[in-house]
Amino acid sequence: MSQDLYELLDVARDADADTIKKAYRKLARQLHPDVNPDPQAQERFKQVSAAYEVLSDPQKRASYDRGGDPFGGAGGFGQGAGFSFTDIMDAFFGGAAGAGGGRGPRSRVRRGQDALIRIEIDLAEAAFGVARELKVDTAVLCGTCQGDGAAAGSSPVPCETCRGQGEVAHVQRSFLGEVRTLRPCAACRGFGTIIPEPCRECAGDGRVRSRRTLTVRIPAGVDTGTRVQLAEQGEVGPGGGPAGDLYIEVQVAPHPTFTRHGNDLHCTVSVPMTAAALGTTLTLPTLEADLPERDDDADTADAPTSFEFDLAPGTQSGTEQVLRGRGVPGLRGGRGDLVVTVVVETPSKLDARQEELLRELAGLRGEERPAGHVKSAKQGVFGRLFGH
Repeated sequence: MSQDLYELLDVARDADADTIKKAYRKLARQLHPDVNPDPQAQERFKQVSAAYEVLSDPQKRASYDRGGDPFGGAGGFGQGAGFSFTDIMDAFFGGAAGAGGGRGPRSRVRRGQDALIRIEIDLAEAAFGVARELKVDTAVLCGTCQGDGAAAGSSPVPCETCRGQGEVAHVQRSFLGEVRTLRPCAACRGFGTIIPEPCRECAGDGRVRSRRTLTVRIPAGVDTGTRVQLAEQGEVGPGGGPAGDLYIEVQVAPHPTFTRHGNDLHCTVSVPMTAAALGTTLTLPTLEADLPERDDDADTADAPTSFEFDLAPGTQSGTEQVLRGRGVPGLRGGRGDLVVTVVVETPSKLDARQEELLRELAGLRGEERPAGHVKSAKQGVFGRLFGH
C-alpha cells in the first residue's frame, strides 16, 4: 500500500463508522469529478473512494487491520476497486440515494389515501347546521387477516433473492471503477418479505372495500365549497395502515326566495304603486321557517317563521332596505344582514273609475303633461353635490 487508508480519509485508526462516513462525505464533496475537474483531484477521488470501500465494510476493515490485502491483489488503489453510488449521493445530499429515504426493506404498512364526498344541502341547513347520514364506500381493515395479508396459519417469509434487504446491488463498470447501485428487489417489490399464502379475502393487501354509514355534522355558516374534515375516516392504508382523512365538500342548493352573498341574504319584494306612495307594513318569511323538526333544535326552536317591517311612504323602486341580523350566522360568530330590494309595480290595466281617479290625482299634483327629467350618466363632483 502506497498510503495508509486511514490517512487517506484523515481519520484515526479507532474511528467509528459514522466518523469514517462523515470524513468520506467531506472529501467527496471536494474531489468528485462533477465538482472538481482537476485530473489530480479525480485520481485522489478514486483513492478516497477505494479507502472508504474498505473501511466502511467491517470484514474488509478487519482484514486490512490484520495486514491483509483488502483488494485481493487488484494492484493498488482505483484498479478494480468498487464503491457504492449511493455513498457518493450521501456525500452530496446527506442521505441515502433514491426515492424513499433510507436503505433497507420498505414497510408493507402505509397510510391510506384521503377521500372526498360531495353533498348538497339547503340554504337553511347551511346557515344553521345539519346532521346527515352518509353511505361511504372505502377500504377498511381486512377482518380475516387483520391487515397482515397472510392466510390463517401462515406468515410472511424473508425474500431469498435479496435476503430480506428489500434491495439488490447492480454493478456497472465506469472510468471510476465499479459503480454499484442499489435497486428495489423485483421479487419482493422492496418489502424484504414474501407472502407465500396470501389471505383469500384481501389477496394479501390487508384491506377490503366496504360500504359503511357515517353521521356527519355540518356546522352552521358553511357555504358552497366548504370542506368538513373527518380525521381517519378515509381509506385504510395497505397492510392495515392508518386511515386517511375523509373530506365532505358542501354544495348549497338555490333558494326560491333568498340569494346569499357571504353572510348576507338578499331578496326582492314587489309592492303596488299606492303602497309605495303611502307606505305599508310588509311580512317576510325567515330562513328558520325552512328548518325541519325545529322543536328539536334549541337554537332555532323559538325563532319566528316570519317577521314584519315598515315600508316608508314615498319609497322608490329599486330602494334597498337593510335589516340587521337577519342573514346567515358566520362560522366564527355573528350574523349577516338581510337586504330587501323594493320593486314598485305600475298597474297595466285600469277600469274607468281607476283611470278617472289617477287623472284627478295627476291634476292635483300638476302632472297632467310631465316633461320628465333626464339624468346624466356622467356628472362632475359639483354636479352631484348641487344637483346640476
